Amino acid sequence: MSESNGHQSSTTNDPPPPPPFDPSEPSVPISYPIKTLQDLKSRVYFDSFHYPFNRSFVPLQNAAFPDRPRMLVCHDMQGGYVDDKWVQGGTNADAYAIWHWYLMDVFVYFSHNLVTLPPPCWTNTAHKHGVKVLGTFVAEWDEGSIVADKLVSTKESAHMYAERLAELAVDLGFDGWLVNMEVGVSKGKSCNLKEFVSHLTNTMHSSLPGSLVIWYDSVTIDGILRWQNQLNKKNKPFFDICDGIFVNYLWTEKSVKHSAAVAGDRKYDVYMGIDVFGRGTFGGGQWKTNVALDVLKKFDVSAAIFAPGWVYETNQPPDFQTAQNLWWSLVEKSWGISRNYPKVLPFYSNFDQGHGLHISAEGRQVLETPWNNLSSQGFQPFLKFSSDSNSDTIKVSVNFKEASYSGGGNITFKGTLRNGDHFIARLFRSKLLLGDFPIHITYSVKSEEKSLVGLLLEFSSATKETKFVLVASRGTNRFSSKFSEVIEPRQVKKQDTAPGWIAQETSIAMNGCTITGINALCYRLESKNSILRIQSGCSQDSTLTSVPTEFFAVLGVIAIKTSGQNSDFPPSSSWLVEARYLKWTSNSQGSKILAVKISWKLKNGNASLFPKYNIYIEAKQTNGSPVQRLEVTREYLGSAHMEAFFISDLDVPTGTDSLKFIVQVCSVDGTNQKLDGSPFIQLDVENK
Repeated sequence: MSESNGHQSSTTNDPPPPPPFDPSEPSVPISYPIKTLQDLKSRVYFDSFHYPFNRSFVPLQNAAFPDRPRMLVCHDMQGGYVDDKWVQGGTNADAYAIWHWYLMDVFVYFSHNLVTLPPPCWTNTAHKHGVKVLGTFVAEWDEGSIVADKLVSTKESAHMYAERLAELAVDLGFDGWLVNMEVGVSKGKSCNLKEFVSHLTNTMHSSLPGSLVIWYDSVTIDGILRWQNQLNKKNKPFFDICDGIFVNYLWTEKSVKHSAAVAGDRKYDVYMGIDVFGRGTFGGGQWKTNVALDVLKKFDVSAAIFAPGWVYETNQPPDFQTAQNLWWSLVEKSWGISRNYPKVLPFYSNFDQGHGLHISAEGRQVLETPWNNLSSQGFQPFLKFSSDSNSDTIKVSVNFKEASYSGGGNITFKGTLRNGDHFIARLFRSKLLLGDFPIHITYSVKSEEKSLVGLLLEFSSATKETKFVLVASRGTNRFSSKFSEVIEPRQVKKQDTAPGWIAQETSIAMNGCTITGINALCYRLESKNSILRIQSGCSQDSTLTSVPTEFFAVLGVIAIKTSGQNSDFPPSSSWLVEARYLKWTSNSQGSKILAVKISWKLKNGNASLFPKYNIYIEAKQTNGSPVQRLEVTREYLGSAHMEAFFISDLDVPTGTDSLKFIVQVCSVDGTNQKLDGSPFIQLDVENK
């Protein structure tokens, strides 16, 4: 595989290198690869301090593939493990992210290390959207030849290394492997290479139903390193013993047709490679990636897009958000939507992309500094994008600069709208089958005075009858003849608890129906005079009503659940919270510096019901006045997607008496436990 171009530079004034990384020592949790066969064999990774932080706890809802061509996306970014290596998140608001998950079936995390373990942030967000995640096993160059010799030295060694890889995938929570052997092996040992691939596939399948092992088109069955750029008799023996083949990029239309014929009824397991950097790939990649996709659609085979981070790495204009959306819109136009979501209730999205300039909780900012953490990415909307600036009167975008209601993102609607007109924006293409209970819907909006946003839900009945139900507040009489039903929700949040935000809620009974679409409807609140003029048919006022008026609104969250799905948080006493690896030091100013790992678990019950935990610190400090008075400050530290959080280099000012670490439990429906009732642990600071 080709290595994508990274933004790397060095100067003679670079600081001295840090001390060698010791994974056994407590430090800020990171993701990292396994670089040697000995480390893979010895299972030393499992002894690392970082190992438990690298486990994904978001399960894949449905592991079965639909009967159609698939989209595999292979992520290769500057050698891997960049901003995404920080398990608990980093400080780069412009960190690379992917949010067009509805166009994908498989995500591969790739680097040029021997064993590339996907950082859990990718697995967490991909699984949330129904996408499988693969790690990569790579042997290349001179060092790779030594690896290959050891790997296939005997049948037993091939089996042992396969079992080590399967163990890693299952224990860390991802779904299998891309095997990339870009070195030759002796013809007498090629049978052991087959044993490795076969045993890895069988072990993965038995350990994790629905898992995948995909072979990269490189070494032939004779052990020769020779890319075939198609599926043929020289690489089909590997294809026959695993779940698919990633075909090298230098294919032609003729070789696609041949590959489909050779695969027979397994043609969807043939993933034809497309290098977005365009290095010899069909169609040239880059902004013409869709040219190759059109050919693959013609022959009904699957696609493997390599290095879509090209948009980010080459700084495509005008900015990353716009360029990324437009690039993926070309993919969608050619390939179509691969998957629909949401599929299960409760459903909640705050439209967070996993990076931003602030973080909010229920309408109030708790963090006002840049951050990134892909694990925090919410369900991503199916927004439509166009390069035509005049195509829509209102532009719809996920916006991490505008103040959010929850997390760091929202959907912003900005443009112009004529009085009496409305604008519909696609948000989600869902498959939510409803049972016998009514559904409960909550959403939050911040807008200019007369700019309004409602939800337009599309229902399909058992008889395939389609109904559109509008949920919107104020000025909805004009829609009564346009939709099947119009429901005015009730306001549930007061302005003083979430300044500027209005949260609405309502219930709908549509038993046995399926929600197939969730859309936003934008409209303006018309004045009474305008309504009377229109109703009276005064032609002199028709020009007034047609003048476009500025429109601005922000959608913060959407939550849908059944009436029986209420969030019941276990009381604080139900949790066991511990502090380990405590380390106190001092700085030159006399302040104490603390490092500590906070972990928690339910004494009885299933903590996997809670996908996230917000971590706060509460410090008690005497104010130094003649009348000693205790002051309490509370600060947001970050979020955890597992039952532990590591605090590093916490500056504890002089005079601090105690530190209380609060673990706020978050539910899948977007509700959070009250901070005063959340589990916690308190540490005394005196005499440290």
